[in-house]
Amino acid sequence: MNVLSATGEALVLIGTFFYFLSALGLIRMPDVYNRMQTSTKSATLGSLGVIIGTGLWAVGMGHSVAWIVQTVVVATFLLLTNPISAHALIRGAYRSGIPLWSGSVVDKYGEHLEAKAKAGENEKGEGDGE
Repeated sequence: MNVLSATGEALVLIGTFFYFLSALGLIRMPDVYNRMQTSTKSATLGSLGVIIGTGLWAVGMGHSVAWIVQTVVVATFLLLTNPISAHALIRGAYRSGIPLWSGSVVDKYGEHLEAKAKAGENEKGEGDGE
């Protein structure tokens, strides 16, 4: 076994550990927002570990170096799209009225929406008096 194979196997194991943390977060977190945040971060790290590890492992076993290129492209795509899709899903959940957990302390997006609505009312109110 060479260094690339051993490194690939280690990355696959680390990625699998992050997948486990992702599943644990889905079970343990109290609301949809915490679950989505937990699962997105750990699933992204798990996927990166498994994908890059598979590429290194394959090259270490004698396959073409094209494996590394392909896995890096897939990992880059995943790294760029996972946070964006999670943000869109969480924003959609918030706008559809899914409540926050009762123990939540801060709701910055709610404060932003309230300030935006208040600013819109002030603009309407100033124009009505003329």
